[in-house]
Amino acid sequence: MPQNRRSFLATLGAVAFGTVTGAAHRPALARAAAATGLQLYTVRDAMEHDMPRTLERVASAGYAEVEFAGYFGRTPREVRVMIDDRGLDSPSVHVAFGDLAGGWADTLEVAAEIGHGYVVVPWVPEAARTTLDDWKRIADAFNAAGAAARDAGLRFAYHNHDFELRPVDDVIPLQLLIDATDPSLVSFELDVYWVARAGHDPLAWLRRTPDRFELLHLKDSSGTPDHRMLDVGAGVIDFPGILAFAAESGVRHCFVEHDDAADAFASIRASRAYLAGLEHGGA
Repeated sequence: MPQNRRSFLATLGAVAFGTVTGAAHRPALARAAAATGLQLYTVRDAMEHDMPRTLERVASAGYAEVEFAGYFGRTPREVRVMIDDRGLDSPSVHVAFGDLAGGWADTLEVAAEIGHGYVVVPWVPEAARTTLDDWKRIADAFNAAGAAARDAGLRFAYHNHDFELRPVDDVIPLQLLIDATDPSLVSFELDVYWVARAGHDPLAWLRRTPDRFELLHLKDSSGTPDHRMLDVGAGVIDFPGILAFAAESGVRHCFVEHDDAADAFASIRASRAYLAGLEHGGA
């Protein structure tokens, strides 16, 4: 995106934010923008090719926190040394849904050794979620996984896409998961792009049950009808409102992500630049 267009959007966001939310919330917005990390799935190809160099580039782009999505054959000790040596924290990791049925104890042990605080399931295979009863079984599995995570000193969470917001027998699966899981065992990572793509308002979901969303994924949307995925701040999602609310509610960590950027490092720099504008009062 040309810089003048990005500046225009930032200015427009400032007007909207000042009108709707009020200047009193700007310190919260600045804190959330400054602390936002990166989901490493965004740079997965580079991670597979050269993990140490990729983590260096992520840190140089201005990110202090990272969320892993695979370790690419590295041992927990190797991963921990790499992030420590680059001044990074990694409070969260994405793990496979299939781990819940086998090897969950090993998954938790690895996460604890690396120093993650959250273990997040980011996807449920389609074959496992065709009926409402399937979603009820998933909720039960999440409660069990959350109990084991708690016993291991970790926190379990689930990350949404858009399919959890499509009604099944007039029930929205994401709401079912929120209602059917124990808040002391299960949290959620709200992906604001997928919520918007499903035709919902991410901020409204945060406000509905703020204590259940402890993590956020930040990526932007071009809006209807195609909802192209964009760098943070390049589309229509209300990031000033979302981040200000996040900082004053139960959200603990936010992560930038772009699933399929043409240039992953240009994308993470552009998103970081937009967040820096929010951090320093530019939106």
